Amino acid sequence: ELSCSRKTAERGRDAILMAVNQIDEIETVGREKHWGFVSTGYMNELISFSPDEIATLESLKENLQFEDKKNTVTRIISKLKAHSRKQQTKVADAIELIMRSEGVAVSQKPTYNIDLSLLDVIRKAIKENKKIHCKYNAKYDGEIKEKTVSPYGIIYGSNIYLIGVEGDYTEPYVYLLHRFSDMEITNETFDKGDFDIKTFANKSFGVYQNEIMKVELLFNKDVADDVLHYNFHPTQKLQENDDGTITVKFKASGPYEIMWHVFKWGEAVKIVSPKSLKKEYINMLERCLDKQKEK
Repeated sequence: ELSCSRKTAERGRDAILMAVNQIDEIETVGREKHWGFVSTGYMNELISFSPDEIATLESLKENLQFEDKKNTVTRIISKLKAHSRKQQTKVADAIELIMRSEGVAVSQKPTYNIDLSLLDVIRKAIKENKKIHCKYNAKYDGEIKEKTVSPYGIIYGSNIYLIGVEGDYTEPYVYLLHRFSDMEITNETFDKGDFDIKTFANKSFGVYQNEIMKVELLFNKDVADDVLHYNFHPTQKLQENDDGTITVKFKASGPYEIMWHVFKWGEAVKIVSPKSLKKEYINMLERCLDKQKEK
């Protein structure tokens, strides 16, 4: 692929291995060789912290008399949690990387083509707290408009979204990343205050936000095992019913994204509440049915 000799390729590989010592060779069948970020050192493989151990440390912290000691323990707990999350992510990434390299796994999902240079501009703008000037193809009228946006963060899903504030507005807005073009960083700075991207994302079922609803879904027993292993929302509560069905409850906004997700489960799920969401879902299904009946 590089149109070079094997020796040149090996020198390039060796240069990377010297610069980044966390790269490992992946054992695969056949003549091809693969390298990837599989492990981050032997100690990380041997040390792990269970949720129970971290919870115990949280409890002990509350019994400390001196505030400086509490703050120290709080920082330690944060580091332990970060270490545990990193381990879980590392294992998942390693499995996917190994399976892809062996030709037994691919990523298959519909998505939009994204100009990767946009991500570079946004990443730099966020780090430097600088606004971006760009063109945006608005979905509602198809008009391409020039905008100046304060970028707050990125949310990844089936699409990639930029969360930011435009002009004199104060509330963050959700933009589809693939609709941007001609993006550049300005010299104008911004302050996002105490905005937290994770807190913002947890308010909605997808990314679009409005009134938060108390949602209750009832799943048939035929899909019970799948539901019990599925993460619908960070606020979810699952209940196994006596008849084998599963009740899922969560608080979120974004009615259309909730309905789109419910539709994927077909006749195996029923919206119990809120009634307004159930009514709108029925109306959507009727409109879809009428559309398919058209000649």
